[in-house]
Amino acid sequence: MASRPLTEAGFFVLLALLDGPRHGYGIKQEAAELSDGRVEMRVGTLYGVLDRLTGEELVEHDHDEVHQGRLRRYYRLTESGTEALEAEKARMAANVRAAEERLTGHRPPKAPSPRPSGRTRPAGAGGAA
Repeated sequence: MASRPLTEAGFFVLLALLDGPRHGYGIKQEAAELSDGRVEMRVGTLYGVLDRLTGEELVEHDHDEVHQGRLRRYYRLTESGTEALEAEKARMAANVRAAEERLTGHRPPKAPSPRPSGRTRPAGAGGAA
């Protein structure tokens, strides 16, 4: 299981693989859709995330397929990946609870009211010469 919190991209890559193996472009599209467009990864970023998740044994190679003359590599979620998603879900839910508790009934402090300076007109304005 991941020893540290998942990045947002890592979280959505794992979430995209939850319902079965996908190839890189399919993962990229699904992550963007699941995140309402917040996670738009370039190809290099996607494969960097996949390499890290593979190294952490949260994702593994499933199979390769040739499509229109190009090789597609498919990835699948491991049991550890599913556990990491569950742990991240719990961590995020705890964060939301803490924020809700803190924000409930919270009112921003009032702006201090201007204090009179004791002057009736700006310095150097008017007056006898």
